[in-house]
Amino acid sequence: MPQVQPKVRLIQYTPAPEELVALAAKLCYSASDLDDLGEGVAKKDQSKFIARLMDMGHLSPIEHASFTFGIEGVSRSFLAQITRHRIASFSVQSQRYVALGDDGNGFDYIVPPAIEALGEEDAAEFRRQMAEMDAWYQAWRKKLGSGEKSNEDARFVLPNAAATRMLVTMNARELTHFLSLRCCSRAQWEIRAVAWQMLELAYRAAPALFEDAGPGCLRGPCPEGGKSCGKAAEVRERARALKRQTD
Repeated sequence: MPQVQPKVRLIQYTPAPEELVALAAKLCYSASDLDDLGEGVAKKDQSKFIARLMDMGHLSPIEHASFTFGIEGVSRSFLAQITRHRIASFSVQSQRYVALGDDGNGFDYIVPPAIEALGEEDAAEFRRQMAEMDAWYQAWRKKLGSGEKSNEDARFVLPNAAATRMLVTMNARELTHFLSLRCCSRAQWEIRAVAWQMLELAYRAAPALFEDAGPGCLRGPCPEGGKSCGKAAEVRERARALKRQTD
């Protein structure tokens, strides 16, 4: 039963996303046709224009750029959280059509860091519990027969720790909103780890669009108020380090 860690890849994104966003924004204010606008956009760097656009709060143009991430090594608990972001598209490995642990090694799972921090004895106990649940799952699959009808009912004994994988597509505006919430230190540890990986990949692909992306404390006072983690300086340094290593 392999213990796994979150892994994120940027699968695809809108070609030349910054040019597309600039074209969409300039269209709103120009009498020129699309050919002339497109030619003008392609001739010069649009970073300063996009920064001005973001400062103005004119965010609808960035919805034209989309980003698709492949996410693996995350729990079903993570799945319940990320699908709350409804302006997104999700394709998730099915526990109905996919029999977990068919290779005899058991299902993949995630161990919370807080349990790991308790020490090897407690972490080993958690792993034993995962093995026991896998035994329940495989036993029910055997009793219920084979195929999707077996899987769909046997999965009821699987824990939230069971691993899954998915594709997630968001437009740049929704992605920025997602990052503002989920990169925050008060976000749950697993989705926060994934969000920071997504931020790094998105910034590398389109730095002008994601220059100020991340938790709210990067752009001003902590929006959590009295519930602030009190680590704004640390978070800001993390964001600066991320940008330094991707520039």
